[in-house]
Amino acid sequence: MDTEGTYDGQETRSGRVPRPAGPPAHPPGLPPKPSHAPAAGPTLGDWLRFPRASDGPGVWTYGHVPRAAEEPEVTPTRQLVSGALIALLAGLLLWSLLWNGYLGGFWLWPLYMFTPDSWAGTLPSVVASYVWYALVAVTLAIGFGRLGRWPELGRRVLGSRAARAVRAVHASAPVRPEAGGADDPARWPQLRDAGLGDAADRLEGEAGAGRMNDVDYARIRRAWDSVRADPSRLRAFAEAVRDKGAGACVHPSGARDLPVRAARHDLLARQVLLGAVEDGPRNPYARRGTSLALDPEVLGTSLLAVGPSGSGKTGRLVRPVVESLALQALAGQAAVVAVGAAGARLGPDAAYDVVVRVGDPASVYDLDLYGGTTDPDEAATLLAEAFVGDVPGIEVRRAATALAQLLGPFRAAHGRFPAVPELRELLEQVPDAIGELRRDLADAGQHTMLRELDARERQHGAPADPGPALADRVALLDRPAFAGFFDTTGQGRPFSLRALEHPIRVRVDLPERGHADASRMLARLLLAQFNAAAAARTDRSLFAFLAFDDASHTLTPQTVRGVQRLRSANAGVLLTLRSLDDVPEELRTPLLGAVGCRMAFSGVTTWDGKRFAETWGTEWVETRDVTHRTVFADQPLTRAIHAFRKLVTGKAVTTDAVTVRQVERERWSASDLAHDVPPGYAVLSLTSVRGERAAPLLVRLAGTA
Repeated sequence: MDTEGTYDGQETRSGRVPRPAGPPAHPPGLPPKPSHAPAAGPTLGDWLRFPRASDGPGVWTYGHVPRAAEEPEVTPTRQLVSGALIALLAGLLLWSLLWNGYLGGFWLWPLYMFTPDSWAGTLPSVVASYVWYALVAVTLAIGFGRLGRWPELGRRVLGSRAARAVRAVHASAPVRPEAGGADDPARWPQLRDAGLGDAADRLEGEAGAGRMNDVDYARIRRAWDSVRADPSRLRAFAEAVRDKGAGACVHPSGARDLPVRAARHDLLARQVLLGAVEDGPRNPYARRGTSLALDPEVLGTSLLAVGPSGSGKTGRLVRPVVESLALQALAGQAAVVAVGAAGARLGPDAAYDVVVRVGDPASVYDLDLYGGTTDPDEAATLLAEAFVGDVPGIEVRRAATALAQLLGPFRAAHGRFPAVPELRELLEQVPDAIGELRRDLADAGQHTMLRELDARERQHGAPADPGPALADRVALLDRPAFAGFFDTTGQGRPFSLRALEHPIRVRVDLPERGHADASRMLARLLLAQFNAAAAARTDRSLFAFLAFDDASHTLTPQTVRGVQRLRSANAGVLLTLRSLDDVPEELRTPLLGAVGCRMAFSGVTTWDGKRFAETWGTEWVETRDVTHRTVFADQPLTRAIHAFRKLVTGKAVTTDAVTVRQVERERWSASDLAHDVPPGYAVLSLTSVRGERAAPLLVRLAGTA
């Protein structure tokens, strides 16, 4: 059983939309001012004190009460009624035999033994007799009542099962800390134990006055964890809390909340509510009816979601997950990058620190084509993966070598990497560009780089030369729509995925409509850069996450292998596809094996369902085969009774033979996934970074009636 209430007092909309990474549009000492009355919900203190429990990955811990692993056997009501009637008739028969003396007077011996002879014929004797009769009748009623299971029938008929369930919940629910007690999280006991009583009092007063929200609490708790790891920060932390209260240790953008929340979040557990597990036989009994949530524990194994257009991938999965990680970024716990087509509903601009609109002249930020690296070989490897990683017949390694033979000399001559037009000219071996680069290298005395350039010239035009294919791909970016983008001269504000070491919120809008091929190439580049940047971080305390609203034609063999290695780097990706056909045939099975969480939305095709069914495997289930056999009577009386019964019921008299056996069946078949998942539902399996697994669950997604 899950409690529906969560801390929702901060689900607000700001009156104005601030610029990304700009100052907050509200006083620095207060959370954002809502433009409408918030929904009724618990206070911050009540939200903190509410018990949380988990018995598996994906469980919404807020108010969760673990259930039994197996469903208890429930006796059918018809069987209970028949058993109760038989016990009642048997009890009445025994009482009648005793009362009428057919069984003798032995049951009256205790009465004769404990009543004096002088009471004979007096009122006390009559009273004692009736008291004894009542005791015997009650004893018979209790005995035959237990035999006939009268109490269970009474609870079934009178509807007290709900009351029993409530009592069970209160008996097994986690202990809730007492308000004002020593373990009350709203009183900041960890600070008091460290001798920071004044800071704890200040924060407690801020929460009591309504000047602290859930993001503030999570952010300050995160800051305190860093103080415990590095005690030298203790003084600065205490001064910040004393001076700013709930606004201490604020995010670099100055924001203390998102302008709007589209999902329900529990920042204390770092979870976002995704939906509810269907209460039906397709799901394990322990998870039926419980709420399902996602957190970094499961997102760290990466998630692949497949579903047709309109199935709810963006609104019911991508945006809630991105929103949750954006809140965690404000609390200093995560860094998130969301990639989608221009116009995708991934949240307002004010919810992000950086918004890169590729191809939009009004975009404030640019995209670093080289991922912030200064190593020509690394930059060449990333570009080769993005440019020709999806081209059959071209080795990415040879393409990376060809690019490195140009990037290295150019950087040695100019101190920077070439812009898109310059890189295109070098790949096409334009004489003026090559000649100028050669003269610059000669003037700088870079003879080693001259040999690299000579090697590229010799390989140009060879049958296996990847240069022409690379030039064709670079030409997709050398368009008037992208003029001014991918600047390497330092005049723009390029965003690099090297910033994942900071709690940053980024959204990249790709020009999917007018430049589909260029958008897919940039998506491959971002995925390759993310894999490299996440693994190269020196500080992995932040959870890094990359979310693709549409990952079609984005995956390559190298990036799939990189996704599998992300879980050890405290990072993960979210990939959504309309169909597995958007992934090369040879990568479909490795992709399903590389991610730990798999999600099939309503409306998937049977051939996509077959891949999921193979991935989820089989399980042992108990089946019962019932065989009906007609009874043939030998005696005339029995034949007459059977004939009368057949005349009344219209059916011949039969006996049932039940065969129980264990069989191995698919958890979800391809046909079930294609035809039995209702609209607004999805089948989801989860794996945590610790290796805990949740079997495929049929989930009713949030927002579905």
